[in-house]
Amino acid sequence: MSKIDEAREFLQLIGMPKVQQADICCYVILAMAGIKPDMAWSEAENDWIRIHDIIQFVNGYYGASYAENSRETFRKQALHRFRTAALVEDNGVATNSPNYRYRLTEETLRMLKTLKTSEWKKYLQRFLKYHDRLVDIYASKKKMTMMPVRINEIDFSFSVGKHNKLQKAIIEEFAPRFAPNSECLYVGDTIEKDLVKNIEKLTELGFEITLHDKMPDVVLYQEDKNWIYFVESVTSVGPMNPKRILEIIEMTQGVTAGKIFVTAFLDFKTYKKFLEELAWEIEVWIAEMPDHMIHLNGDKFLGPR
Repeated sequence: MSKIDEAREFLQLIGMPKVQQADICCYVILAMAGIKPDMAWSEAENDWIRIHDIIQFVNGYYGASYAENSRETFRKQALHRFRTAALVEDNGVATNSPNYRYRLTEETLRMLKTLKTSEWKKYLQRFLKYHDRLVDIYASKKKMTMMPVRINEIDFSFSVGKHNKLQKAIIEEFAPRFAPNSECLYVGDTIEKDLVKNIEKLTELGFEITLHDKMPDVVLYQEDKNWIYFVESVTSVGPMNPKRILEIIEMTQGVTAGKIFVTAFLDFKTYKKFLEELAWEIEVWIAEMPDHMIHLNGDKFLGPR
C-alpha cells in the first residue's frame, strides 16, 4: 500500500468524512508528518509548518502539481477540518500573519508513529475516547435543516436559506433547461464557501484566480458548445450590474470560451426590485418561471417567432 493510501486509511479509521479522505487531505497529513514515500511512519514529526511548505513538500516528494493559489483549498478542505477534529493545532497568531503555522497535535503524532504496528489500536482508541469523530460532529448538525442537491452526479447538501434555495434551483432547474449536459465548475455554500471548485478545469479554461477574487455564485461549462455560464444568485444583493461584469471579464481575460452572464432570482418581485441595476446583454432567469428567460437587449434575437 502506498503512503497516500495508508494516510487515507488513517483518516477513514479516525472517522473523517469521505470528503476529508481525498488526496489533498492525505497529502496534508504526509507533509505535516514529514513522511516521504520511502520513510517509515515511526519517523513522523510535528514541526510547525505553513501551507506554502505543505504545497512545496507534496509537489517535491509526491509528484503533485498544486499551485500557490490553491492555498485556500488546502486551508478549507483539510486544515480547518483537521483542527475541528483535534488532529492539528495552530500557533495562535493572526491568520494573516506570515508567522501563522500549523502542526500535528501530540495525540495525532503518537497515532501516526505507531501506524502499522501493534501499538496503533491503543492510541486510536484513546484518541476516540476523548474526541468526537468529525463524521459524527457533522452528522449531528441539524440534518433536517440541510437541503440535498445533486451536483455533477454527486450528492451534496446546502445549508438552508434563500440564497442556497436559489442556487439549488439554478443547478437542478436552470442548468438542465438552458445549459444541458453542463458541468458545474464552481458553487459555494453560505457556510462552506467553495463547496465545489474544479481548479484544474478552471485553470485549463484560462481562469486567473487569486484568493481575493470573488467568484460568481455558480459557474457552469457546456463543453459541446464551449460556453461558460457565470450565474449570480440574487436574493438581496449582487446582481449582474456593469461593475460586476467588468470584474468577471478581468478575472477571465484568458478564457476563450463563449461567456454568458446570468442573474437568477427566486421570484418576479425580487427581479423588479433590481431591474434598474442590471447590465445590458445579460440573461435573467426567475426560478418561479423556470421555463423562460429574459434577455436584456433584444437585437440579437429580434424577429418573428
